[in-house]
Amino acid sequence: MPEAEGERFPFKGQEHIQTDYLETLDFEGRDQYIRTETEEFVAVCPFSGLPDVGRLIIEYYPRGGRCIELKSLKYYVTSFKDVGIYQEEATLRIYRDLRRVLETDSLRVTTVYNLRGGFRTTAVQGEL
Repeated sequence: MPEAEGERFPFKGQEHIQTDYLETLDFEGRDQYIRTETEEFVAVCPFSGLPDVGRLIIEYYPRGGRCIELKSLKYYVTSFKDVGIYQEEATLRIYRDLRRVLETDSLRVTTVYNLRGGFRTTAVQGEL
């Protein structure tokens, strides 16, 4: 019977994050505040291979004249589920990918991970 200590589960590299899923819609309300969130964000700890589960909050003003198409966002977020990426790095990656497709500087991405090892981690990237 295997021991849990030192166990490491396999995971995929960051090249498996599917940025090509992200689609935008033209949107005239450039000063409208948009907040989208899910409790279903999952990535994998690259140290152990164990899942990191948390809440993902995306807030932005569509100053680039675009808003994110939600089905495409769901596919993109789901592509993280088998990828080994540190919690803080996942937040930064999502921020960079969304900033590129939305063409806005008014963007904030927050991740609030479930309790793990007695710690709750919240990472915030960007500002509105």
